[in-house]
Amino acid sequence: MLSKFSLASRRMNQNHPALFSSALRNASTLIIAEPAGENEVAASTLATITAAQKLHSGPITLLTNKALDASSLPSSVSKVIHTDQPLEYHALAESIANSVKKAQDAHKFTHILAPASKFGSNVLPRAAAVLDCSPITDVVEVLSEDTFVRPIYAGNALAKVQATQETKVLSMRATAFEKADADGSPNVENEALSDVEQQSLTDFVSANVSKSDRPDLSSASVVISGGRGMKNGENFAMLETLADKLGGAVGASRAAVDAGFVPNDLQVGQTGKVVAPELYIAVGISGAIQHLSGMKDSKTIVAINNDPEAPIMQVADYALNQDLFKAIPELTEKV
Repeated sequence: MLSKFSLASRRMNQNHPALFSSALRNASTLIIAEPAGENEVAASTLATITAAQKLHSGPITLLTNKALDASSLPSSVSKVIHTDQPLEYHALAESIANSVKKAQDAHKFTHILAPASKFGSNVLPRAAAVLDCSPITDVVEVLSEDTFVRPIYAGNALAKVQATQETKVLSMRATAFEKADADGSPNVENEALSDVEQQSLTDFVSANVSKSDRPDLSSASVVISGGRGMKNGENFAMLETLADKLGGAVGASRAAVDAGFVPNDLQVGQTGKVVAPELYIAVGISGAIQHLSGMKDSKTIVAINNDPEAPIMQVADYALNQDLFKAIPELTEKV
């Protein structure tokens, strides 16, 4: 005679076989690490490691293009799987997806994570397709091993979603999680990944990487963004001077990018970069919902605008209703 527990287990297995199967496996996580400098771990990857710790207490493994020294890793990382491939290999999402498949076949991870950055948004869908999984993107909160919270409707609402498949494939919004401390992982193991399938419909041509003394926009503690109110690209020099004094990065609204004032890699918003600095200064930005969704998690928001009814003025912690061409030089002088 079957017990109530046996009957319940049987029903669970019949209704959600993947969920039941994953429960029998020891929880483990593979994080697709965003490329960074020599022997460095990107800030977005450190935040994703924190998210992984909230999933379970099982081992955390990083997938990288090179071996990493234990001193650069958080203590929660137990293994680094590296491809030992040149930049042109790691620059192609198809190649990384093949590496993920190879690592998954060998280790059977229960969770595969990537930062919800441009890098992660490029790689994760391909990796999920190779693994025949449905990804859950832009996770901002972990409720359990299989239940997560993600924003919808440009951040105006939050949806609670549950993954029932055996392997959970997720991208984590870096600004929603604290960066894990790179305090050193004393027992980290480096494992080389070999014989990865190289088939790809895309060929690497070249990489032109711009160099800047300013911090990366996605991880800067201070961000100063300009909008259409800047009037032209030359006026962004004012923001650059102030940013240099504050040790911050320069961003822009979509309107400023579409107007050709600055390149699109400076765009902050739903279709640009999502930032959550300690201080966000919005200059000449009206505050369209697409922009607000990309910076609303900033700790302190300062808005400088000559329109007191602009939406950005309603969400700002400090709002200065003044001509930006007068306010910015005065602020720069006094910093």
